[in-house]
Amino acid sequence: MTTQALHAHRLHAGTAPPAAGLWRVVRFVTEHYLALPIGAAIALVWANTLPESYFTFAYRLAFPVNEIAMVFFFGLVAQEIFEELMPGGALHQWRRWVVPVVGAAGGVAGAAIVYGLYLTWHWTPLLHAGWPVVAGVDLVFAYFIARSLFPRHPAVSFVLLLAVASNALAVLAIAPTYMAADARAGGAALLMAGAVGVAAWLRQRCVREFWPYLFVAGGLSWLALYVEGFHAGLALVPIVPFMPHVRRRLDELLDDEADARGASPRHFEHVWHYHVQVALLLFGLVNAGVLLSGYGPGTWATLAASLVGRTVGILAAVGAAVAIGLHLPAHLRWRELTVVALIASTGFTFSLFFATALYPAGPLLAELKVGALLTASGVLLALAAARLTHVGRFAPQRSHARPHTRHRHA
Repeated sequence: MTTQALHAHRLHAGTAPPAAGLWRVVRFVTEHYLALPIGAAIALVWANTLPESYFTFAYRLAFPVNEIAMVFFFGLVAQEIFEELMPGGALHQWRRWVVPVVGAAGGVAGAAIVYGLYLTWHWTPLLHAGWPVVAGVDLVFAYFIARSLFPRHPAVSFVLLLAVASNALAVLAIAPTYMAADARAGGAALLMAGAVGVAAWLRQRCVREFWPYLFVAGGLSWLALYVEGFHAGLALVPIVPFMPHVRRRLDELLDDEADARGASPRHFEHVWHYHVQVALLLFGLVNAGVLLSGYGPGTWATLAASLVGRTVGILAAVGAAVAIGLHLPAHLRWRELTVVALIASTGFTFSLFFATALYPAGPLLAELKVGALLTASGVLLALAAARLTHVGRFAPQRSHARPHTRHRHA
């Protein structure tokens, strides 16, 4: 029997080669964006069983993962938001893109109010200054769960813009504490101006290949942020608006417009899709290891503020925005919006970052870190809400067959 015949026989018999089974698992993980929770689960177990080896591992990989590998993830997020803001996109009109920004402000206000009330009730005034912790929305987890539930839906760009606006408000709140002027600012500004100038020149020259934007303009932007002391993983955010773009369609697939030369506006997203999945796996593995100890009022204040305060605040603010004449994106109804608000309740790694920026190591920081970890339960609440309300992946499948078509082929 020939090799091809043997392979066909094994497939027909239901015993596919091991490589085929492994590839099916990989495709399932990537299509459902499960790399991040898998990495986070491994990190959590590892940190609480062998903490010394875990934190040594996480420390060594923190820079290449957070500052380099995540560049492409934040680039894809920026691309998604920017293309939805383009003419014809779900957030193009100002009456639409303002709504997630208003929702972010409402979510921050609701979270801060619940956080303050809880700490006042338990009389822990030293934690009041930590309210920006509950303003953080984990952009990575928001992307993961939104993409899992709504593969091609304006809810994804809506929750991403909401998360970006919420984190921007948190950064502004902690800026006096965390950021300081530095003599390096002049050189960093020149580097960033050079990066933007190169990107603008490439756009003017109608360069469609994305490689020069990524590695020339993006490289200069990364160096500027690194020299300034900002998160270098955001290097592609100021470059993405200059790259070639096309309006998104709800029914398109990633590889519809990809080509081998990289000359398609959608090719960047197609090429880096699987690379970003690996980056998300490593991000969860490096950042999610939190010791489950140090519970206290700060823990429960953070959890209540994120899951209850932010969710209610987002829904109330969006409701008020719609009432005064602003508009939700097409295909985004209140059922989907409820799920979006629960997705945005997860603070996790961004809340951890804000907590460490505000408090030194000690019991107060430990309380806030455990609370930030527990906000990941917002993912489970979002999944449950989507299932109960039958939205996204849980929506009833509609038959596209037409009766007259069936009769014609009968």
